[in-house]
Amino acid sequence: MIPEEVPEITAKEREAYSINDTPKGFKRHGDIEFPFAVYHIVLSEMNMKLIRWHWHNEIELIYLKSGRLEVLTDESSIILNEGEGLFINQNVLHAIHIVKDYDAEFTSFVFHPSIFFGYGSARLSVQYLTPILDNERMKYQFIDKDHENTQLMLSLMKDLDSLYSERHVGYELLCKSLLCNIWYLLLEISSTKVPIITERPKRTIHDELRIKEAIHYIENHFAEQITLEDIAASIHISKSECCRCFKRVLHITPFEYLMKYRIFYATRMMQRHDPSAESISSLATSVGFGNISYFNKVFKKYLQMTPTEFKKNCLLG
Repeated sequence: MIPEEVPEITAKEREAYSINDTPKGFKRHGDIEFPFAVYHIVLSEMNMKLIRWHWHNEIELIYLKSGRLEVLTDESSIILNEGEGLFINQNVLHAIHIVKDYDAEFTSFVFHPSIFFGYGSARLSVQYLTPILDNERMKYQFIDKDHENTQLMLSLMKDLDSLYSERHVGYELLCKSLLCNIWYLLLEISSTKVPIITERPKRTIHDELRIKEAIHYIENHFAEQITLEDIAASIHISKSECCRCFKRVLHITPFEYLMKYRIFYATRMMQRHDPSAESISSLATSVGFGNISYFNKVFKKYLQMTPTEFKKNCLLG
């Protein structure tokens, strides 16, 4: 079967990269025969100028074309400057934020590891995929301009972008070839990283899994009057441990995550001209706020404008 051609991503689809019904990321990354897609993103054009906390089964490569951005993982904050890149391993919880006084234009390459050997070569997968996919030291890898191997990776990423944009006959073969070259360079990096010998403290081993489950719960119930006790119960821990877990991984409280997601969803509804967003009071109720004044206050905190001002901008756009 001939793989279905992947159309150029539209502005609406680019927005969906961060606005989706599940925090497991944008749904369509190529197809089962060619699980690879490229996204061109201007961070200031994204909803709330960020890509919210999410994760996916695919690997992600980021190349920053201009500006500056911050990538957050469950354990680090990485600042990328123009011309630098980042590797993010599969299922790693991450978010992308704008850096104050900077915009950021970047290319995101998202692909499933099955693109290399399909699902039928256990020996090659163990030999060449496992050393990276299962390496705790390779949750992410900064790709700078100062070393020969990383310079080559950045060059390959730019070539990959061009190939995918032009999509001439046979581009899938050439893209796969470049990805294989990038993976080989990542393997060389992974071989120099000392493996973790000591276990992480027992109380933090399940932190990331708990946070993912809590995010699912919040994003499925945000419109309800949920409490800290509800969030903690959803991941079977105490309220105090729930707060500590959020602080360790996301560096915010469960309440802060809930408030930010409610505002995130409110902007989504206005952008889509949802009937529930016809009035600010009905919008506030739809996203879980019982008090319109408090909704206005929280909205302005995150967007530096009122819901009414934001709605006017949406109508003008």
